[in-house]
Amino acid sequence: MTDTLRTCVFPCAGFGTRFFPATKVIPKEMLPLVDKPILQYGIEEARDSGMNKLVIVTSKGKDTILDHFDRTAELERSLRERNKHDLLAEVDLVSRMVDLISVRQKEALGLGHAVLTARDAVGNHPFAVVLPDDVILAEEPCLLQMRRVFEETGRPVIALMEVSAEETSRYGIVAGELESGRRFKVTDMVEKPKANAPSRYAIIGRYILPPEVFPLIEQTERGAGGEIQLTDALRALVQQGDFYGYVFEGTRYDAGEKLGYLKATVDYALRHPQLAREFRAYLESVAAPPAVTAPESETVAAS
Repeated sequence: MTDTLRTCVFPCAGFGTRFFPATKVIPKEMLPLVDKPILQYGIEEARDSGMNKLVIVTSKGKDTILDHFDRTAELERSLRERNKHDLLAEVDLVSRMVDLISVRQKEALGLGHAVLTARDAVGNHPFAVVLPDDVILAEEPCLLQMRRVFEETGRPVIALMEVSAEETSRYGIVAGELESGRRFKVTDMVEKPKANAPSRYAIIGRYILPPEVFPLIEQTERGAGGEIQLTDALRALVQQGDFYGYVFEGTRYDAGEKLGYLKATVDYALRHPQLAREFRAYLESVAAPPAVTAPESETVAAS
């Protein structure tokens, strides 16, 4: 019987350099995507996928991440005294959403090291990993789609997205075969291949992994930039048994870089119940070509 999947790890210790200067003092995970911080979308995805033990891997200067999901007694009291009950309900909803476990990554040694930092909090159980930068807009949470594959197979699952041949050099790319439906049997993976990519299926920031990955990360040597790469440990995990990818249904945005963040903001705003209508009208007005008025001299000549 497959061990119950209830833990999700969120690596949030990076510097956010692709978003400088905005992220010089503000964690990139706390940048607002319409009216929620980026991280909250990932938290809600994990919660809605049946996970209730959520582990945040942070670093120095990121206390606001935990503060956001904590109680704010002064704010709540102020809203209550001013009869701002609608705003109070929103604040209360966030503070009651989840209980978080925080662990500190003391050195910036890469994604693999960040996941390894969560080892004691995870314990000897399967767990998911969500990269908050990868925001996925889907009718059904991406993790929930992947969870079904994990529960059917009891084996590791990673999220996949088909990309163009020109884009394969920007992603980790898997080798293997697409089976029935959206399930992909992974036989190997290559990090950002410069040529001869083994497929067009790219690894996106969602993983469901067994605890056996931790010793593999420990054995992984530092790669480019002196960082411990999670992909290297996953390649070793592939050699230990069946390993699956799932080509999820939904749209992925790289909200950790400026253009992806802007695209996500537009698409989420167009689905927002209070903002969508007026925002759509605004976009249409901006996109509409300006009315052309003939110069006065031409008007006179024409008459």
